[in-house]
Amino acid sequence: MKAEIITIGDEILIGQIVDTNSAWMGQQLNLHGIEVYQVTSVHDKHDHIMKALADAEKNADLVLITGGLGPTKDDITKNTLCEYFETELIYFPEVFDHVQSLLSSRNVTINQLNRDQALLPASCTVLHNSAGTASGMWFERNGTIFISMPGVPFEMEAIMTEEVFPRLIKLGIMQSIVHKTVLTLGLPESMLAEKIEKWESALPGFIKLAYLPSALMVRLRLSAYGTDQQMLEAEVDKQVKELLTIIPEYVFGFDDENMALIIGRMLVKNSKSLAVAESCTGGNIAHFITANPGSSAYFKGGVVAYSNEIKIKLLDVPAEIIEKYGAVSQQVAETMAFGARKALNVDYSIATTGIAGPDGGTAEKPVGTVWIAVAGPSGVKSEKFIFRHNRERNIIRSTQTALNLLRTFILTDNAASK
Repeated sequence: MKAEIITIGDEILIGQIVDTNSAWMGQQLNLHGIEVYQVTSVHDKHDHIMKALADAEKNADLVLITGGLGPTKDDITKNTLCEYFETELIYFPEVFDHVQSLLSSRNVTINQLNRDQALLPASCTVLHNSAGTASGMWFERNGTIFISMPGVPFEMEAIMTEEVFPRLIKLGIMQSIVHKTVLTLGLPESMLAEKIEKWESALPGFIKLAYLPSALMVRLRLSAYGTDQQMLEAEVDKQVKELLTIIPEYVFGFDDENMALIIGRMLVKNSKSLAVAESCTGGNIAHFITANPGSSAYFKGGVVAYSNEIKIKLLDVPAEIIEKYGAVSQQVAETMAFGARKALNVDYSIATTGIAGPDGGTAEKPVGTVWIAVAGPSGVKSEKFIFRHNRERNIIRSTQTALNLLRTFILTDNAASK
């Protein structure tokens, strides 16, 4: 099956926004065995849209359209689709009920433009938009399926996931697919691949493994394809359990989890609290932690001790230690961790001090040198890391590495207490 994606909107053509919709849809369709034949971007102009629809109908079995479904006059997609499919707009009360409920929950007064969003082409199958007010539309003509969706990415993704994919699977156009992502940290992609080579080679033919490296982690995504959903889920679970016996020390989570969220769960479970003392990470660790809802239950606060003066005044780091060993040292990192734990009266603390770059390095301490320490009831643990020269990546990697050091520290404490 061949698919074409049509994006409608002047804002894409003039570079005002980046077309992430096509990338996401192309990836998802490819995973389900549907080839994207072409991606076309057109103006918010009647003739341009009509021509794009006609050309797509000649070449594609599935046409996915995004954009132009808003309530304002510049959004002309619905009226153009009515003309193309020789139909008219009619009122769908169930759509209006949804629009009214959604806007009322946001304390928005409904006006005529909002009411008009319940006007949709009579010949379409309405696709519910759980994330917004602009419904999706499904048309069929001459063996080609046309699906029109809003251009807002999270709304389009909701319609595709909740409405489009299930319908295509039911029609036998798409395979069932089961994804499971294993989150790893501590081994680069090449070494990880070498360590799990035998396991990967033994995977059933209907399961594909993808390596997805980033500054935060290496994700291992298992994708199983077939017609029996339950069988696919069972086999993926089996393979993940086997993988955990091979690299247990490098796996920290699954799917959409993140390191800070997992640490938060550990702290809540054990009724423990956390604080941070950050130098080179500049508050990024605190940001990662507080990005998760409920973090106030365990995170008490932090000190961004970027200067030596603040390290001395707020974290009780002796000036002579900084003078003797330098601000980027094991001794300073550990003293910062102890100081944060004491000053904020918490169970655990994280401290970072390093040279994020691009300047400031020496032969002894090159750019990317970072000392990380974690302190807790059982004492302190610190490690030296040497990352690279990119400042942004150094901050991100230091953040993730610090959180992981705390995670393993807590696990060790928990094991010792049993």
